[in-house]
Amino acid sequence: MAATIWTGTLSFGLLHVPVKLMPGQRSVDLSFRMLDARDNVPVRYERVNAETGEEVPWKDIVKAFEYDKGNYVVLEAGDFKAAASEGREAVEIEAFVDIGEIELRYFEKPYVLVPGKKAEKGYVLLRETLRDTGKAGIARVVIRQREYLSAVVPQDDALVLLLMRYPQELVDLDDYKLPGGKPADYRVSAKELEMARQLIGSMAGPWRPDDFKDEYRDRLRAVIDRRMKHEGVVVTEGDEDVQREGIATNVVDFETLLKKSIAENKRTPAKKAAPAKRATGKAPARKSAAGATARKTPKKAAKKATRSRRSA
Repeated sequence: MAATIWTGTLSFGLLHVPVKLMPGQRSVDLSFRMLDARDNVPVRYERVNAETGEEVPWKDIVKAFEYDKGNYVVLEAGDFKAAASEGREAVEIEAFVDIGEIELRYFEKPYVLVPGKKAEKGYVLLRETLRDTGKAGIARVVIRQREYLSAVVPQDDALVLLLMRYPQELVDLDDYKLPGGKPADYRVSAKELEMARQLIGSMAGPWRPDDFKDEYRDRLRAVIDRRMKHEGVVVTEGDEDVQREGIATNVVDFETLLKKSIAENKRTPAKKAAPAKRATGKAPARKSAAGATARKTPKKAAKKATRSRRSA
């Protein structure tokens, strides 16, 4: 079972519910070590003094803020605690908002709030009230000496604490050049919009997280297994038989592509069969150009041979 991060309280108004903050995610990344290519011996990370080159033990390392190039102010453990909110081991809900009003890009990382001993009643009371009202509790929480904005939301039998980003952490969308205005401004026709809706409808379905897997990790794991089996012999894998071609231009027959997509009625999950190769607006042109070059080459070679005979 995962280790408890801290034991404290979940509170709203005058109601305080003892809870344990537990991890809500696990790492499934494959771990790699850095080796010396000459003898396959692991390479260690060392904490080295930049001036003397000597290794620095952990007990002599402090945290500092570089306020100017080469100038630092050193902080102690008490400084971080002083900056944290008073209710350090607490989730104190400050407001309730409609969960649908929170932009998805604010959410960052999940944790699970588990009720303490004999605290089930208050836990269930908050969980069911949030579920019935469609609200999320907005709170601040300190985790490992850093204060986060967070949202408390119901999920099945649990109350989930979602860490959130502060507004100043998000890039303003106006900082990027994005296509504003109406669809007609970009020559998107009403027929194309309707067909796009049909395509989305044909691909729509219930959210089943188990349909989606980290395929890159699985493929990398398979490569590792083959390496182990063949004792370091490189096994070359061919490219996938079928791939979708990217579309990098606005000069595309969207209507044809939409019709083809609707006809195929393919679903997104990777478990389905690989989709058929699709044509793009410019690929055929490049192909035909290459073909034309190939057809012209023999004629040029013949002329060159004739000139050579004449000069001889």
